[in-house]
This record gives sequence, structure tokens and C-alpha cells, in this order.
Amino acid sequence: MRYTLRQLEVFLVTAHFENVSRAANHLSMSQSAASGALKELESQFEIKLFERAGKRLRLNELGRQLWPRAEALLGQARDLEAGLLAHQELGQLKVGATLTIGNYLAVSIMSRYMAEQPGARVQLEVANTSAIVDRVLGFDLDLGLIEGEINHRDLELLPWREDELVVFCAPDHPLAGKARLDDDDLKAATWIVREPGSGTRQTFERGMHGILSDLNLLLELEHTEAIKRAVETGLGISCLSRVSLREAFRRGSLVPLAVPERDFSRDFYFVLHRQKYRSPGVERWLQLCRESRDQG
Repeated sequence: MRYTLRQLEVFLVTAHFENVSRAANHLSMSQSAASGALKELESQFEIKLFERAGKRLRLNELGRQLWPRAEALLGQARDLEAGLLAHQELGQLKVGATLTIGNYLAVSIMSRYMAEQPGARVQLEVANTSAIVDRVLGFDLDLGLIEGEINHRDLELLPWREDELVVFCAPDHPLAGKARLDDDDLKAATWIVREPGSGTRQTFERGMHGILSDLNLLLELEHTEAIKRAVETGLGISCLSRVSLREAFRRGSLVPLAVPERDFSRDFYFVLHRQKYRSPGVERWLQLCRESRDQG
């Protein structure tokens, strides 16, 4: 074999940072060693993988073609190493989840996964849909659990489970006593909503089609719990996933509002990179997610 896994690793980290010095620091190598590994990889095959733009190294077309294949190969090598070290099949798993899924669904799945495989490690990263998608595209995550719909040629989107958003308010809010809200009620209300880029915001805007520009959006917050607290204090009404509101509805600290003329249904999805190796751990995680759906 005319290349080494270390050379591929230097190539990938350099592509990520667009800088050999930062790549070397990330890999705990000297800059000369990292530069040497990269030059040796290129010289062995008489190719160039980067174009220099000032102090930055940017992938050329050949480098962009090599990136996903090298990432997939290193992913398999890491899984093999983890299995050999831990004497188990699943190894380390890096999962990204949107805020609703991460806070209300993913932790229980992670608990089951780790209980099945003593010694297995799971890194759970929680962010909004756009951030998780970017991390999957960059090969930083093995898979993502997202709320929003995306379309990208390098990503595979798989349906997971159904969900719906619910409009809600504090029990002493003037709208709490109404049997149903019409468009005039929605336009007159003060709203506290999720930030742009979140799957919840995407579904909310779709559901409010035709009157979105007439809504009074007082606050945009990144965290579901912060929105719930703000609504409880009477700052306005909001619209979040039913999954995140079950306990508050049970306690009576928040109450649902019926909006029959508006459709807030949606799906949760798995998002995976088409070129990334799917380890046994990824497949088992997907299976556990589907089992949790079937169990309610």
C-alpha cells in the first residue's frame, strides 16, 4: 500500500482547518512532520490536493473527491481500533440531535445503547437543525436526529417518527378560555418563538403560511425551556413540539390552544452522510430509535 492512514488523517484535518499549522497542532504533530506527510502523499501519486489562497489551503477538485472516501476509510479504521481496544463491536458513537429531540428523546435511547454495550462511548451534541446538518456534512458526526426537512445531494434523510407542534399559553392568559383560535386571534397575539435555522421554526412558519408576516414575534429564543418559562410568566404565547410540553400540560403550568385551521404536523428524521461508513453502532442506534417510536 503506497499511502498510510496517518497521511490520510493529515490530509483530512488540513482540509478541515485549511492550514497545516493548525492541523499539526490538532494532531499533536510538528508542522514539519504534518507538511512532510502531506507532501509525501501527493508525491507518491504525482497529484495536488490543495490550492494555496494566501495563508489558506483550499481543496481542489481532486481533493474534494478524495475527502469523503478518505473519511469513510478512516471511519472504518477507527471503529476497528475501538473494537480491538474495548473488545466489543459498537465502539464510539458521535450523535447530533436537535434541541427537542436531544432534550426529550435522545437521552433515553443513549441510556439503552450504553446499557447493552458496557464500555461503549456516546458523544451527544445538541444544537439546532442547521448546525447538526453542517456537522454531519463535515463528517464530525456519525448521524443526526433532526426536526427540519433538508435537501442535499451528499445527505440521506430517513423518516423516524411523527410529531406535531402545539400552540400554548399560560393558564391565566386571555386566550386560555377560548375553545378554538382563528387567524385573527393568532395575528393579535404576542409570540415567543424558536430562532431561524431550527426545525421547530421551519414547521411553525409553514403552519402560519399566509399570515406569517402579520404575526407579532416579540422574542426569538434558542432554548425550548426558556420559551416555556417566558410563556408561563405571561409574556406571550408560543408553539412547540408536543413532546416537549407533555409534563407542563400534565402539571397545568401551561395549557394547549386549539388551532384547527392550521397544520403543524411534521416528522423527525435521521440524517446521514452518504459517503460515511455506517458502523454496527450506527445501525444499532437506528434500530433503538425505531423501537422507541413503536413503543410510543
